[in-house]
Amino acid sequence: MQLDKLVNYYKALSDRNRIRILILLAKEEMNGLTLAEKLGVTPATITHHIAKLKAVGIVMERREKNASIYRVSQYLLEQNDGALVNLMKEQQNMSDNDNEQHRDKHEKMRESVLKSFFTPDQTLKQIPSQLKKKLIALEFMVQNLEIGKKYSEKEINEYIQTFHPDYATLRREFIMHQYMFRENEVYELNPREMWAKWQNL
Repeated sequence: MQLDKLVNYYKALSDRNRIRILILLAKEEMNGLTLAEKLGVTPATITHHIAKLKAVGIVMERREKNASIYRVSQYLLEQNDGALVNLMKEQQNMSDNDNEQHRDKHEKMRESVLKSFFTPDQTLKQIPSQLKKKLIALEFMVQNLEIGKKYSEKEINEYIQTFHPDYATLRREFIMHQYMFRENEVYELNPREMWAKWQNL
């Protein structure tokens, strides 16, 4: 790849929302409205980011009636960014493993953990030590946060304390397991597709 093309390629990846778009498109093709809803941004913002990704060939577009459907160009990514491809393949495998055969088993497991670790008023009795149970608890706690909303650290701390007093530990767990991301002390919920998958443990 020529130097200028390589520079443009990495420039196109130098935005958090573009990386999140690629991770979502690795799972399945989507239109702009669906992407906007999952990321909590406006369709115009998605159009801007898609144009940057299309310019370097990372995202491909096809028309379906009056809508544009987007997909990832796996070939180009495999050539130039193996780490990103591995992340997206990991997300795909996690999704593929969560098939119909296992859903009933997973739901029973989830209900059992929530009943064991949460009181009827949704207070967390203790932070589970086993990773799978901990992820179930974390997933339960973040589900009422709003996609696209930016939270201050104070707001996140107060939210966590409605479940458990150890907000510092739980806040770190939210970040560590990809439920949220943090930038300049501002917290935002990641799309569900990026959350750690307890179903695969």
